[in-house]
Amino acid sequence: MNGKIYLVGFGPGAEEHMSFRAKAAIVEADVVIGYSTYIKLVKDLLDGKEVVRKGMTEEIDRCIEAYEQAKLGKKVALISSGDIGVYGMAGPTYEVLLQAGWTPASEITVEVIPGSTALSACASLVGAPLTHDFGSISLSDLLTPWPVIARRLEAAAAADFVLALYNPKSGRRTQQIVEAQRIFLQYRAPETPVAIVKSAYRRRQDIQIVRLDAMSDCDIGMLTTVLIGNSSTYVQAGLMITPRGYANKYESLTGATKAGEEAGRSLSMGLMGWETCLRHYLAANAGINLDKAAEYFGMSLGAVLAAVAAGDDAGEYKVAQLADNALNAVLDASVNWGKLRGILRAEAGAVTELFLQAQDFKLRGDWLNIETEAFHLHVNWSKVATAYFVKREQRNYGVQFVDLRGRLLFRLSLMKTDGEFNPDELTSYHQTWNDLSLEQQHD
Repeated sequence: MNGKIYLVGFGPGAEEHMSFRAKAAIVEADVVIGYSTYIKLVKDLLDGKEVVRKGMTEEIDRCIEAYEQAKLGKKVALISSGDIGVYGMAGPTYEVLLQAGWTPASEITVEVIPGSTALSACASLVGAPLTHDFGSISLSDLLTPWPVIARRLEAAAAADFVLALYNPKSGRRTQQIVEAQRIFLQYRAPETPVAIVKSAYRRRQDIQIVRLDAMSDCDIGMLTTVLIGNSSTYVQAGLMITPRGYANKYESLTGATKAGEEAGRSLSMGLMGWETCLRHYLAANAGINLDKAAEYFGMSLGAVLAAVAAGDDAGEYKVAQLADNALNAVLDASVNWGKLRGILRAEAGAVTELFLQAQDFKLRGDWLNIETEAFHLHVNWSKVATAYFVKREQRNYGVQFVDLRGRLLFRLSLMKTDGEFNPDELTSYHQTWNDLSLEQQHD
């Protein structure tokens, strides 16, 4: 007789919220293994079964027990509330099995049975906070280093995700929720709606909807899930709603499409359209610099440079990407551009502006060194992913070097003498553009 392991997610706990398959798997099982609280939630399905209860920190013991029982030819249901694959037992079980030499072709079969996770269960009780992009992060640092959790919180907050916080607080872990609040307040307004749901669909269910700046003062524990809204989430009639985005395309939920939009088609600011919008924005706002445009559109400078390079309708701006493997060649060519203005931007945001000569450039390994009697400047050349020629006629001519994330690392610009650009230096710059730009290679 071959054994089988059912990895069962049974949802919030009430039987009416269990899937048919979850109930059937528990009924079919010879042995049911789970955390004591989970066992209590499915007690009506356990008649005549061997039941193995384990404590909160005995997750691996549960996995090993399931494997040992299955090796005896038994059908084993390893149960978990919510979805067993979301912060649940599916992952650790597979890790234990694989480490023991098990494969999907082995005699012991494994079936994962999904359930409604706390994220969706809690959301259903407070309205529709997950209608747009969302994520989840566990604040438990029992197995995950806090710097990793903090980086994820920072990224989610900056990206304007609706966020669910799992394991937000316990008797010993009291400051993690405070730190999460501090991080989010750097990116979200204090009045951002937050839903705090305890024991969703269980006997001691409790729901609070508060402001972000009051979140950490609420009654929060291990049975609580915290839902933080994004910049468009609102509360009305006691319901927390995150709009899907219909207002971007339609005059109202039932109205006609807005000018420039088309039903069933990507937004004018979609993947294929935002670059055109950016170029038109630059053309309509003469004098605005590319850094400000990047800030306005919430995109990296590299993405803005690529967008301008993709068309000829950006007003006074012309941009061309440097050809592959031409980074060093453009440095060599800049010797003929006369005195240069160099800008170096540090990761923390500090900007250094210097006047220099390309004759002072020296490439040494991963570093571009610029050394004069007045200063030493060092650019990590290995971080440069690509570069763009950028010109605004009679105002600016230069090259901008960006990293893989599109952040500016180094900028070189020609300088005027007595209010004018030197004609020979301009000719050399344009010749370099023609020789080394990607557009010329494609032609």
